[in-house]
Amino acid sequence: MKALITGITGFAGSHLADHCLERGGLDVYGIVRWRSRTENIEHLQGKVTLLECDLRDATSTRDVIELVRPDYIFHLAAQSFVPTSWRAPTECLVTNVIGQLNIFEAVRKIDLKARIQIACSSEEYGMTSDSELPITEDQPLRPLSPYGVSKVGQDLLGYQYFMSYQMDVVRTRGFNHTGPRRAPVFVVSDFAKQIADIEKGLKEPVIHVGNLDAERDFTDVRDVVRAYYLALEKGKSGEAYNICSGKSWRIGDMLDKLLSFTGAKIKVQQDPARLRPSDVPRLRGDCSKFERDTGWAPRIPFEQTLKDMLEYWRHR
Repeated sequence: MKALITGITGFAGSHLADHCLERGGLDVYGIVRWRSRTENIEHLQGKVTLLECDLRDATSTRDVIELVRPDYIFHLAAQSFVPTSWRAPTECLVTNVIGQLNIFEAVRKIDLKARIQIACSSEEYGMTSDSELPITEDQPLRPLSPYGVSKVGQDLLGYQYFMSYQMDVVRTRGFNHTGPRRAPVFVVSDFAKQIADIEKGLKEPVIHVGNLDAERDFTDVRDVVRAYYLALEKGKSGEAYNICSGKSWRIGDMLDKLLSFTGAKIKVQQDPARLRPSDVPRLRGDCSKFERDTGWAPRIPFEQTLKDMLEYWRHR
């Protein structure tokens, strides 16, 4: 069997490639662009086949999919940083929605019978009240950022192609996930890197933060990519599944836990530039539907994820 991973050079994509190789029985292919950073997959040289492709170009996308003819397509490539979507909303929408459309059209036109997993997001749910927690897949979609809107577009496009063309699509709505290799623009990795830099004397002993009162449902990326694989192995076509821990952490409490792992004396200071125009106050998901259909459950405690993240930056 062949698996094609879009976004293989990224955080989750590189971990998914690791998982596919560990499972065995799959030839793993990945899509890269000429300017893609490859440090996340340097350890995979000789183990995966990389093909140049820009998903925003329909011809490029179709050529690669026709060449590989994969059995599984894991679609992870996206503009995934929420603050960037505010600064460049057009790029976010084009990259995320049109890129996926090009994949679907390529699969449809060459009549490929592949299972396709779409990495959607809890940002689709947007504004939720406490009475609506934990969030199930039936929750109304009220996105609060251009990124969230783009993920709603991907999600509903997946549903539409399933209904219109019987395309074998499984939609996974991932809540916050983190772990080693996470870029430092994301909150957990940002805090861990700041602590590691302070320990090494590379910056003053002050951590700059945004909104510490937001609550998020964190899962270790290694558990999340295991869920992505199970989504195609056991998930039902056309369904949307939450991928989450079912527990929420206040960002300030997460920072306190990270600070408990260091002996450095560090001051916490809010940076107005790190605050978003609008923010989801709290997210906590319900993944019982996915657990019932696939048997998945998170295995790695979040405290271990935080330790692993801090050690990652210490060794970097």
